[in-house]
Amino acid sequence: MPVIAYTEEKLLARLMRSEAGGEGPLGMLMVGNVGVNRTRADCLDFNQIRNLQDMVFQSPGGFEATQKGYFCQRARQVDIDLA
Repeated sequence: MPVIAYTEEKLLARLMRSEAGGEGPLGMLMVGNVGVNRTRADCLDFNQIRNLQDMVFQSPGGFEATQKGYFCQRARQVDIDLA
């Protein structure tokens, strides 16, 4: 079973691109890794986060890019492949 459900790949791809698109593929992968870790970790900061939707829109402590217009753009196939 994949770590990220197919239905959530596009959301993760949009987050990765909007948060670290200027950093290239490695930076985008790092953002994706942080996101996945937040959904799977059992620590005090992320104990209520169990899916990507919760992680992406976490407040406080979420990602700033979700408040920018770039996040609302559709994910490109290259972004989805990275996710």
